[in-house]
Amino acid sequence: MYSQSASRKASKGTVQLKNSNERLQIVFSYPVEIDGEIQRKRFYISTGYADTLENREKVDDLVKTIERDIDYGEVDLSLKKYKPAASLSTVTPITPIYPKTKPALDQLWEDYSTFKKPQVSPSTFVKDFQKHKNHISRLPSKSLDDAIIIRDYLVANLSPDAAKRCLTQIKACCNWAIEEGLIDNNPFAAMKINIPKEAGEEQDINPFSKEERDLIIRTFASDRYYSYYTNYVRFLFFTGCRPSEAVGLKWKHITNSVIQFRESVVVSEDGLVLKEGLKTQTKRDFPINTELQAILDEMRSPQIDAELLIFTSPKGKFIDHHNFSNRAWKTILAKCGIPYRKSYQTRHTFISLCVEAHINSTAICRWTGTSAKMIDKHYGATNFTNLRPPELY
Repeated sequence: MYSQSASRKASKGTVQLKNSNERLQIVFSYPVEIDGEIQRKRFYISTGYADTLENREKVDDLVKTIERDIDYGEVDLSLKKYKPAASLSTVTPITPIYPKTKPALDQLWEDYSTFKKPQVSPSTFVKDFQKHKNHISRLPSKSLDDAIIIRDYLVANLSPDAAKRCLTQIKACCNWAIEEGLIDNNPFAAMKINIPKEAGEEQDINPFSKEERDLIIRTFASDRYYSYYTNYVRFLFFTGCRPSEAVGLKWKHITNSVIQFRESVVVSEDGLVLKEGLKTQTKRDFPINTELQAILDEMRSPQIDAELLIFTSPKGKFIDHHNFSNRAWKTILAKCGIPYRKSYQTRHTFISLCVEAHINSTAICRWTGTSAKMIDKHYGATNFTNLRPPELY
């Protein structure tokens, strides 16, 4: 089955070619007058064709015709014009998707989820979209007029990170609804949820010991399901870089002597995206030592595209570090018998071990993109289990 979604935007509506019960269906929205009011309605045309690339090409002219009629305001509302007798089945009745009142957030989320389902992996859909659906179902109000109440509920009842992620997805849902002509504006557009500094990962310092670090790496390497991530984990432990920086690295950023951190992967309303610059800097160089050289040599092929990402998901996409942490990282730490700590502790472990080795704090801050003041304040004696008082007798 050819499942790639196809859609085109017209000036007054959207024409989409969708899979409905393994058959191609044309869906478009168009403003019509009902009971004296102009409302945007959806129209459905069942083609009867199986969803294949060849059949999508067959109905392409019909899609273009509808697009043209939308642009010129000449849509045949009976849909007879768009029903070739030889190939297309009967059109469905014209029915409004929503009543005259503004649609509720849970209604929009259901339709948005259906729209996004073919575009994301099954695991992402089941896990993330269901999670946000559950959050929305518990909201004290589903009305878009109560956007402030909704945001305040997320802040009060979820962790700062979870609240921020949920609000981001609600924004994306409402942006989609505007494009579909279902709502006129996004009441969440200007809203932000700022994660308090003290709740941030930079201040949550609880590093691993060398022994724990090495055990984690060995356990990743021997694990049936997650060994793929072994070099990614090694790299985090031996550079102290932020996960967003490692995920954004390309082979063109590797020279004979340094790793050039220049880009990072961040969460946006459109999912994971690559952006120029780092969290606190525009760029940073990290010296390549023996351990890092071994990691890179193990991964590098003789003829590699300089634009390719160094670390990817098993499907060749950006590593979603949030998903990695919730699945692979938690599983491996449990397998090691190590008390759970966030995967961001790989960064804190590197910095703490550098401090214990009496590396100058200025050098450490240049390697990791933090401040010397931060290092002196927070890492001076973090890993107490590795430190022993001197013999005083």
